[in-house]
Amino acid sequence: MASSPFKKVVLVGLPNTGKSQIFNNLTGEYTIVANYPGTTIEMKRSVTRIKDTFYEIIDTPGLHCLFIHSEEELAVRDMILAEKPDILVHCLDAGQYKQSFLLLAELLELDIPMVVVLNTIDGTARPGTAIDATELERSLGVPVVASTGLHGLGKKELEEAILRARRGTPGVKYGMRLETAITDLAAALPVELDCRYKIATLLLMKDPFIEKLIETRLGRERTVRVCEEAGRRRVQIIGSVRQVIHDRRNRWVDKLAQVVHKQKEPYSDLAHQVTQATRHPVTGIPIFLVLMAIVYLSLVTVSGAIDKSINFIVVQPVTGLITALSLPLFWHDFLIGNHGLLTLGLFNALCTVLPILTVFFFIFGCFEDSGYITNFTVMSTRIFQKIGIPGNAITALVLGFGCKTMATLSTRGLTVPKEKFIAVFLIAFAIPCSAQMGISMSILARVGFGAFLIVLGTLLVCEMGAGLILNRIIKSKASSSFIQVIPAMRLPGLGAVARKTWHRVMDFLKEAVPIFLLSAVGLFFFEKTGLLGLTKQVLSPVVVGWMGLPRDIVDVFLLALARREAAAGLILKMVETGTLGYVQSIMAVVVTTISFPCAANVIAIGREMGVKVACTMTALIFIISFALAGALHGILFLILGAR
Repeated sequence: MASSPFKKVVLVGLPNTGKSQIFNNLTGEYTIVANYPGTTIEMKRSVTRIKDTFYEIIDTPGLHCLFIHSEEELAVRDMILAEKPDILVHCLDAGQYKQSFLLLAELLELDIPMVVVLNTIDGTARPGTAIDATELERSLGVPVVASTGLHGLGKKELEEAILRARRGTPGVKYGMRLETAITDLAAALPVELDCRYKIATLLLMKDPFIEKLIETRLGRERTVRVCEEAGRRRVQIIGSVRQVIHDRRNRWVDKLAQVVHKQKEPYSDLAHQVTQATRHPVTGIPIFLVLMAIVYLSLVTVSGAIDKSINFIVVQPVTGLITALSLPLFWHDFLIGNHGLLTLGLFNALCTVLPILTVFFFIFGCFEDSGYITNFTVMSTRIFQKIGIPGNAITALVLGFGCKTMATLSTRGLTVPKEKFIAVFLIAFAIPCSAQMGISMSILARVGFGAFLIVLGTLLVCEMGAGLILNRIIKSKASSSFIQVIPAMRLPGLGAVARKTWHRVMDFLKEAVPIFLLSAVGLFFFEKTGLLGLTKQVLSPVVVGWMGLPRDIVDVFLLALARREAAAGLILKMVETGTLGYVQSIMAVVVTTISFPCAANVIAIGREMGVKVACTMTALIFIISFALAGALHGILFLILGAR
């Protein structure tokens, strides 16, 4: 990697300790922040100015330790060891102070100037825990600042601390024999390697990935000699190196924990009781249904009212004006025809889809900020594991309701191939992303609550059935333990949620609106050349005969290939104009949800699983979903008739 002309500041810490919020505060940029681990899955860099010096601020995924357990952690550690940043900012969570102190013990051994940030200082007092920042700074020898990242408080103090960052004194003593082995091995390592003390420690611990990092710097021949030297020194040590290091670090953490104080009046346990209720199936399922009902009613009332207002203020006057101009038929249809640039493109994006997404993004942001999503994961784990879906996969599945692409990338933390394949498949299959889910709920709200329940039940059965089948047919003896960091439930900060909603809406406008416009133009010329009609005729046996949908639904399928929100917006219009009946509306929502992985998601599958697997998986989803669509149509026709 090319060296940066700026001083590098790397934000590190356990998952969900506020690193991304600190990144936002320092740089003025915005990355999605949520009250659950796994939000940051890739490093993000931005340059900012502090006083007269420019710094490159690097936000990183969560890191538990430098002895690596996942690909995200490996990328963070390799970046630190290869680039040796100028400053480390350790975001420390007092609610997980022992785990944070263990990571801190390793970071101090890197011999890099540091700053420690007590980032969740406003929330950590609630369980009755407080850290004495002054005493911690005296013990570590590095600047320690208290910061409320959520509200941007402490930014000035953090900037000043970065300017005076300094190397701390490693406090862990491993015993004379082991420390001598580490020091001698570090001295024997080539000068091309940075952080040699830490690399020597990892070599003696038999870290499974450190050899590969060394090889990228020294080449294979020199790396073999380094590993042989580490092996010779390892056999001279009595006992397990890893166990000795683990025990000594825990002793240091216990001693350092003297800076942690228990408050005399701990925070009310109401939040704890609510948290427990969301996790248990007996209470958690009703809570989930109530929350879904709130989303449903909000989309019916709020987004519906906004849609009608925009239609009255913007759409009707503009279409009326264009009609009054008596333009040639070609230009009239090009602008406001069935596949018009304005009607299917711009108005579909801004007047139909945008109000729904704005309302839904705000509600979804409240769920994220409150910590409900992770606690829902705990509850769903207890349910899904009973039918054979791995617990680790469920975390990624829940993230899929936010963004399927990001959820797919988050599966790189799954080390068992079977679990990873199941998670990636299920994310692409019957889980709607937040944008599509919001619009689909709005569609079903126009049809009736019964339709919503039918679609919800159908997607649950499809998803759980696919997981059960995959779990049975894919053989693997390996399994991974399910460890999930659970954040405390809290009242969402409405200001932070509003800001997140704004950025998500702006991202939609930047990314989706051009695709909406291009898709409308493409369908217009597809229709004018007669290819659209021919396509509908060819697909008619499947669309009309097998799925019971009108031929015009082909327009929706073609739009879904480009952008799911565009397809869902067209379904909504077809429902409002009476083109789709009750059963057909249900079918349209189900088919577009399970049949069309978005292009970004397919690319993410290719990155994680390989191009061949991505193509095979996408084709398999198409085949399975259309087979299920025909079966569903038959069942609904028998039960509901031709409604």
